[in-house]
Amino acid sequence: MWSIELSLEVLFELDHDGVWFYLNNLVPHSDNTTRLIPVPTVKCSAKKGDFVMSKHDDQAQLAKGKVQVGDSAPDFTLPDQSGVPVSLGHFLGKTDIVLYFYPRDNTAVCTAEACAFQDSYELFKQAGAEVIGISSDSVESHRQFAAAHRLPFILLSDMAGVIRKRYGVPTAFGLPGRVTYIIDRQGMVRHIFFSQFTAEKHVAQALSTLQSIREEDI
Repeated sequence: MWSIELSLEVLFELDHDGVWFYLNNLVPHSDNTTRLIPVPTVKCSAKKGDFVMSKHDDQAQLAKGKVQVGDSAPDFTLPDQSGVPVSLGHFLGKTDIVLYFYPRDNTAVCTAEACAFQDSYELFKQAGAEVIGISSDSVESHRQFAAAHRLPFILLSDMAGVIRKRYGVPTAFGLPGRVTYIIDRQGMVRHIFFSQFTAEKHVAQALSTLQSIREEDI
């Protein structure tokens, strides 16, 4: 059996988002140990990090979570970055919802993802959708994160991880997964996208799904 000559603390110091990425660079050596070869400038292949499910996708049964495409999205109430309780049910019948779970505020990939949603926020509004981010960070952490990057959308604090577990969001080596759920106005989950490292793809997948929903309504 190989042993890993690296503590989790070192992995976390490298990148709180990137444990999976860095472990992809573990290589065996002749002395029966496995050493980490960090290559932070190399991007993961989309095939390694992506998992997509849609309403018409035969791969939907491969989902690790409890919530599947076609299910009614579980309702919940969580505090936003201002401490105000926000319920999913409040949006039903009014707007589609882009609900994205992310690991942690102020980490590289999570910040890139949030800024990508920010850059396309007007497109989401034009498509009749609201963007909501969820992580286990505190209300105060969300407040600072949203203020620092001028995020125009809602960030919810799920400190106990109850909603993440309710949705069945997968983990990568014990870290929270990065998953986006597209929920229509009737509360049905129309698309699920999982990619731990290609943050911008979450935005592209969400906009594409919303376009498909609009075309179905015509």
